[in-house]
Amino acid sequence: MNDPFVCARCAAKGPTCCELTPGCEDLCFPISKIERERILECAPDLGGFVLQPNSAIFIENLLRLFPDQRRTVRALFPQDETHYRLGLDEFGKCLFLGPEGCRIPQDARPFYCRLFPFWTCENGQISILEVPGCLAQQENKTTGKLFKALDVSLVKARKMHEKLCIAWGFDSDPD
Repeated sequence: MNDPFVCARCAAKGPTCCELTPGCEDLCFPISKIERERILECAPDLGGFVLQPNSAIFIENLLRLFPDQRRTVRALFPQDETHYRLGLDEFGKCLFLGPEGCRIPQDARPFYCRLFPFWTCENGQISILEVPGCLAQQENKTTGKLFKALDVSLVKARKMHEKLCIAWGFDSDPD
């Protein structure tokens, strides 16, 4: 059954998928211009974005997520240039994470956030990115149950992944 409060309950107990260990900022996903504009339009005073270098670690992480887009990743995110990511506080929490979960309206959140913890693999299959401490994953042991709890379907996850790829500038044809 759909549990609209599972992420808020998780945020209250912490840590969540909206937190990183300080010093691991290179693992944050990029925010596209379209996503930044949409967030600023509906939540202009909630926080900000950080201009982050395209480090070797950042690029390697993207290459793991998009193994069939190697040339495109390197073209979109050249080493030693920059990209935007969500801002974090000194403890590694997303600046948009409040005590009741994300403060950005659902339809304005970054595509990666809306898709997470699901990911579309090269073959079109949906996989789950394992997150230690994720309450939704702990309470819903099967992919089907997790889909229901997070109000996501296979079709919805694939469409969100496609929107993410378009917003970030990835080709629909792999390299």
